[in-house]
Amino acid sequence: MATKKATKKAAPKKAAPKKAPKKATKKAAPKKAAPKKATKKAAKKKTARKPNAAFMKALTPSAELAAVIGNKPVPRTEAVKKIWVYIKANKLQDAKNRRMINADAKLKPVFAGKAQVSMFDMAKHMSKHLK
Repeated sequence: MATKKATKKAAPKKAAPKKAPKKATKKAAPKKAAPKKATKKAAKKKTARKPNAAFMKALTPSAELAAVIGNKPVPRTEAVKKIWVYIKANKLQDAKNRRMINADAKLKPVFAGKAQVSMFDMAKHMSKHLK
């Protein structure tokens, strides 16, 4: 009798459940030596900034500029601030191009008759009206 070897199909192996990876144990960090204090050099005393005399010199505005900022002598920096207060109060900054300033009836003579002036050119036009 001839025996046939029974061939069985191998049953698929079940996957073993995965183990969670081991968490690395933290080792105590060795204490570091305290950093050495740097030797202090003699610190220079800071003096208060002195304003430039040219900027602080009071200038008299022309009649056209006086209609906008007032007729009292003011430094150039204050004159620019007052012009900006007037521009913002009257909403004269162009809505689309915020760099441009639309001149109203009071500002047109200051801006040499131009209807619109760049904010960068504003100081140039204004300086002609300060003496």
